[in-house]
Amino acid sequence: MLPEAGTALDLACGLGANAVFLAQQGLTVSALDISSVAIEKLTAYAAQQGLNIEARQQKIDHYSLADLKFDVIVVSRFLDRALSDAIIDALNPAGLLFYQTYTREKAGRHGPNNPDYLLEENELLDLFSPLRVIFYRDNGRIGNKNLGLRGEAQFIGQKYIEI
Repeated sequence: MLPEAGTALDLACGLGANAVFLAQQGLTVSALDISSVAIEKLTAYAAQQGLNIEARQQKIDHYSLADLKFDVIVVSRFLDRALSDAIIDALNPAGLLFYQTYTREKAGRHGPNNPDYLLEENELLDLFSPLRVIFYRDNGRIGNKNLGLRGEAQFIGQKYIEI
């Protein structure tokens, strides 16, 4: 689903695994995280591998995204509900959002316990309702809880092209 070229953002990137993947696919990548240690490690790795990643240490808030535009935004295991509108605004028309994070319906001990950082049922669909839903998955407690991805919701949405 990724474009062959364009810009991407790995928001709250941590050590930057998604940023690295996006850069390897030919995208020009920005990576933001509050951890200076993570940003230093990602910057060193990107330079060593010759990857087109600009990694910046900064607090993640709506100011972080002001006046920025991307063809792809990836958010993994980070939740700040107040950012949903800013994330949508930061997408170019037809831009893609890939979002995955923990849910309140946990089958195991992975992820945070504070409900402020856990999604309610179908919450990503509500937070990003202005986007066209491409994919949504939340396995919850269906089937064998020891198999597959559990305790996380995954969402892919596309910003509508303004006419």
